[in-house]
Amino acid sequence: MRLIITGVTGVAGLAAYRAAVVDSAVDGITLLTRRPVPTWAKLPPQAAQKTTTILHQDFKTYPPDLARQLAENDALVWALGKSSMGMSEEQYNELTYEYTMAAARALKDAGAGSPERPFRFVFVSGEHADPTGESRQAWARIKGRVEKELPELFEGTNLKVHVYRPGYFFPSKNYPEDRKNQRSLTLRVLDTVLAPVLATLVPASNTPVADLGRFVVELAKGRWPDRMLFRNTDMQTLIKELPTSAAGAPAKEEL
Repeated sequence: MRLIITGVTGVAGLAAYRAAVVDSAVDGITLLTRRPVPTWAKLPPQAAQKTTTILHQDFKTYPPDLARQLAENDALVWALGKSSMGMSEEQYNELTYEYTMAAARALKDAGAGSPERPFRFVFVSGEHADPTGESRQAWARIKGRVEKELPELFEGTNLKVHVYRPGYFFPSKNYPEDRKNQRSLTLRVLDTVLAPVLATLVPASNTPVADLGRFVVELAKGRWPDRMLFRNTDMQTLIKELPTSAAGAPAKEEL
C-alpha cells in the first residue's frame, strides 16, 4: 500500500513514519510537510528508499495536480497538530480544523479511492474530543468538529474515516534526540513527572508513542475496516492482538 503522512516533524507523525517504514505491507510513503524530516531524527535504514517528500507550505490550498498526486495513494495518516497551549482559539482552529478539512476536500474532489479499495483517512484526534460542541475546552470542540464533519464530507464517496483518540503521549527515551528537539524544557519535566503517574494510576490515559505509531498505520491498512472511532482503551486492547513478530512491532518503550 501507499501511505501519506502529515505532521512528521511532530511526535505522533514521526512515530507513524517510523512504524510505516518498517512495515512490509507499506510499499511507499509520501510525507506531506512544510519542512523535511530533521537530521536529528533517527530513522530505520530503509527510510530513504521508501519515502517521497512533498514540501507544501499552504495547507489550506491544494493545486489540482497535487491533489491528484495525493489521491493516487491508498491512505493518509493526518497527524498534523500540536498542543493548544499558547495558541488562540482562532489559531488552533486553523491548524486543526481548516487544514484537515482542506486536505479532505482536495482528496474528495480528486476522486481518491475506489469501491474495491476505499481511501482511508486516519485522523489523530484526542481523548475528550467533543463532536457535540458542548465542551468548555476549545480544543475539544474543534477536534470534535473535525470528527463530526469528516464522515459527513465523505458520505457517498470512496473515502472512509477512522478516528483515533490517543491519551497522553510524548517522545520515547528510545529516541533521546526526539525529546530534546520536540519538547520544551517545561514539557520534558512534565513528561518525566506525569508519565509514570498516569501509567500507574490512570493507565487508560497513557499512550506509548510507539503503539500510537503502529496503531494508526494499521488503521490506514484497513485492519479494522468498518469501525470509525477508536478510543485510547480500544487501542490498548487491539494493539495486543497484533503479531508481536511482525516487522512493525515496536521495541518496549521506556517512560
